[in-house]
Amino acid sequence: MTNYMTIQGDMWDYIAYKVYGNEKYIKLLMDANQEYRDYAVFPQGIWLVCPDIPVENGPTYLPPWRQ
Repeated sequence: MTNYMTIQGDMWDYIAYKVYGNEKYIKLLMDANQEYRDYAVFPQGIWLVCPDIPVENGPTYLPPWRQ
């Protein structure tokens, strides 16, 4: 888990991209920062909690002895 301090004009999708490298983690970021959900554009100086990306155990194509 890390923290991120907003700069003037930051938006949820841009913060997710800067922190995680992909905008698809907006929900993860917003769920960890419920008190700021109503912000569309952030002012400068707000500390956001950036939780670690959960490990996805998707399908694997390797046999068990090769994993």
